[in-house]
Amino acid sequence: MNETIGLILFVIGVLFDLFGCVGLVRLPDVYNRIQASTKCVVLGTTFLLLGTMVWVGTASAIIKGLLCIAFVLITSSTAAHALSRAAHRSGVPLAEGSVIDQYADDLQGEPGYEENES
Repeated sequence: MNETIGLILFVIGVLFDLFGCVGLVRLPDVYNRIQASTKCVVLGTTFLLLGTMVWVGTASAIIKGLLCIAFVLITSSTAAHALSRAAHRSGVPLAEGSVIDQYADDLQGEPGYEENES
């Protein structure tokens, strides 16, 4: 029974990783690509680790899996934020269909911020 549940979690994790890869290729700008890859890869990795924890089923595998999931959740979101902020600050434009740039609106009142002309 554990192997069946683990295999189902593996398949779900691989599908999320596949969708993240498709998002990297298909989405129009760096901001959308970061969002797709971060969310899909975090979910895919989490499901793969959960599948491993269920498949193996030992206490040490569960503890290591939970620690890895916590590490992925913390580092992935932090890295995505840093990359998107660096892209925005360096003047990478949004896709043509973008409606609002909330980050630029928030930075207007920040001292020392100079908007890039592009």
